[in-house]
Amino acid sequence: MSSSSTIEGKDGEFTEVVVVRHGETSWNALRIIQGHLDAELNEIGRQQAVVVAHRLSKEAKPAAIYSSDLKRAAETARTIAKFCNLPNVVFDPALRERHIGDVQGLTLQDAVKEKPEAYKAFMSHKRNQQIPGGGESLDQLSERCVSCLYKIVEKHRGERVILVSHGGTIRELYRHASPMPLRGKIHNTSVTVVLVSGDTGRCIVKMCGDVSHLEATGVLENAFGGDKSSA
Repeated sequence: MSSSSTIEGKDGEFTEVVVVRHGETSWNALRIIQGHLDAELNEIGRQQAVVVAHRLSKEAKPAAIYSSDLKRAAETARTIAKFCNLPNVVFDPALRERHIGDVQGLTLQDAVKEKPEAYKAFMSHKRNQQIPGGGESLDQLSERCVSCLYKIVEKHRGERVILVSHGGTIRELYRHASPMPLRGKIHNTSVTVVLVSGDTGRCIVKMCGDVSHLEATGVLENAFGGDKSSA
């Protein structure tokens, strides 16, 4: 356990949870809805993974790294694990992106024409709105990923852990952790840091969507992903 990541107070020990979005995929760049479809990192995404891994390797050593089992997150996580000298990545499907049902694999423009009902459900602000084709509601996504977060915190009280996940999932984790609405995007390989009390469950957001490590490689501002209408 690193003493720099141990914070105590009236809520007991806090676990420092470092949440990283996966690197860029060609589908991000083409603004195609991925959801549970298993796109791989592109070359820019692999470069981003190395850069964020290098950043994290210079910070307090994590006790463990957890990741979505989808390829784009898994490869990002393996790169981070290598740089941080972690022996393995723990893969958990509870950290996957939201399942987007019938609009997965389509651009928004194509979804409007080809799957109008699913598109309307996807764009709905109703949190209990499921998406035709097996898609999750936002409430279902939140329950899945927040439950996973607390299971990880229970195993790593007072420690620092890394979670590699997806734009939609990270937005839900932030929504749970903070009373303030999330402004802007969660860019590829952005870093969000949340302190979580193992005793009370209280969360404190230390950092959200930081991409300072990407100054050299840059971020694709118009990439599809990381905002409230993408996944």
